[in-house]
Parts: sequence; structure tokens; C-alpha cells
Amino acid sequence: MPDHSVRATAEAPRRLADHRAMIPLAMFALYLIWGSTYLGIRYALGSYPPFLLAGVRFLGAGTALYGFLRWRGMAPPTPLQWRNAAFTGLLLLGMGNGLVCFAEQRVGSGIAAVAVASMPLFAALFAGMYGHWSNRRETIGLLIGFAGVIVLNLGSSLSGSRIGAIALLTAAMCWAFGSAWSRRQDMPAGPMNTAAQMLCASAGLLAVGFGSGERLPAHPTVRATLAVVYLAVFGSIIAFSAYLYVLKHARPALATSYAYVNPPVAVLFGVLLAGEHVGPYDLTGMTVILLGVAVITLARQKRQA
Repeated sequence: MPDHSVRATAEAPRRLADHRAMIPLAMFALYLIWGSTYLGIRYALGSYPPFLLAGVRFLGAGTALYGFLRWRGMAPPTPLQWRNAAFTGLLLLGMGNGLVCFAEQRVGSGIAAVAVASMPLFAALFAGMYGHWSNRRETIGLLIGFAGVIVLNLGSSLSGSRIGAIALLTAAMCWAFGSAWSRRQDMPAGPMNTAAQMLCASAGLLAVGFGSGERLPAHPTVRATLAVVYLAVFGSIIAFSAYLYVLKHARPALATSYAYVNPPVAVLFGVLLAGEHVGPYDLTGMTVILLGVAVITLARQKRQA
């Protein structure tokens, strides 16, 4: 017993150092990759219908990751973990991502990212329901970020598509609740959590897609197919694994701050690669958004200190 205690005490600083190194890398992946996925969805929608697009994306990524993990000897989820992964996956990926794909048929990629940036406010509300209210500095950061979203949205076309706006708002709420709920459940370990959630979500998305009359394209374009591959590998396996890691090892306000950085990243990709227009409201809003993220990050560092 004493040997085990000494070993555990010695390993604790190393685990803390690993988290301090991995969290910034994971957040960078969330900021950059998920910011680019909005444009990837726009390209993929050129050939694929929205719910089947999301379903195929997560089915391919989930099957590949699950098969690899089982080949490496990782144990499969327990029945309880499958249930929790199914509920969380349907909220985060099924409704969260599926509704974004649906909305991007009606609004631009950058505008979709802007609307989803309301998610951290819902996350703070749901976390508070479980007794984990944000501290004062984190709340200030959240409010600053939301103010930036409002500024960024003033000159957008979102108001012209009521269905798209409702879909994006619902997506943000589902993602926020799923994130808060899953933190208190028995979830599969490590990357198996990612694989299980994607497999469960893909079943729901494919059922909705085929049930609503969607059909896979007979002759998709090369660009659309490459976009689906990018979304599956980078947007699903890499970035979603990074999100679940941060969600487990960091404060919810930091884990959800990607939603404030994704809009300027998505707008930037839209300008550079799709010729989307950026006006003064966009530039001002992006500046305020990044300020809010900085406040949240500094608040987290001070809280840990």
C-alpha cells in the first residue's frame, strides 16, 4: 500500500503536466478545425443532402475509429455506457451537427457559425442547473463573447431565414445540454467515447434522412466527396476527440469557448476560399468575440492558481 501511494503521488504532477500541454493543443484543434468545418459542410451540401451527409460522415468516422480501438485491444463500452453515449451522441452530433447541416442550405457557412456561438451561454445555464455556475470573470467573458456575436450578426442574412435561425438555435441548445449532461455520466473511456457517440448518432441521422425522403447522390462531385472525407477525419475523429478531452479536463467555460472563435475562423475561410463578403460589423464582432475568449481563458488560469 505505501508503494502504491508513493507511485500515485509521483504520477500526479506528470498527469497535471500532460493536461497543461494537451489542453492548449486540443483547443487549437477545436478553434481551427471546427472553424473550417462550416465551409466543409457547405461544399459537401453541393451533392449530399443534410442529414444523410451528417449520417455518412459519422458512420464512416465512427466505424473506422471503433474498429481501430478494438483491434488495439480496448474494451467495448458497457451497456450503460452505450446508453449514455447514444443519448449524448444524438444531442451533440445528431441534433447539434445535423441541424447545422440542415440550416446551411439556407444560410452561409460563416453566419451558421455565428449563430452557433450562442452555445456557451446555454452551456453555462445547464451547468448551473447541476450546481456549477460560472464565476464572475467567466460570466463577464461569456457576456462579452455574446455581445460580439450580436455585433457580428447585425449585418448578416440570418434574419432572412427563420427556419435556419430556429434550427441553429436548437442545435446550440442540444449541444450545450448534451455537454453538461455527459459530464456526470458513466461514459466510455477515452477515444472509445468518441467512436460510440458517432456510431449512435449516425444511426439516428441516417434514419431521419432516409425517413424524410433524402437519397444519396448517384454521381457526387469530387469536391463534395473530399469535403465529406475531411469532415469525417478531421472534424469528427480529431476535433471531436479533442473536445471530449477538454470537456473532461477543463472548466466548461473554456471547453465551450471554441464557439466564439469558430465564427471568425469560419468567416475567414469563407472569404479566402468561397468569396464571402466581410463588412465592418464582421470585423468588429470578431474582435469582441476574441476579447471574450481571452477573458474566459484568463479567468480559468486565475481560478486554477
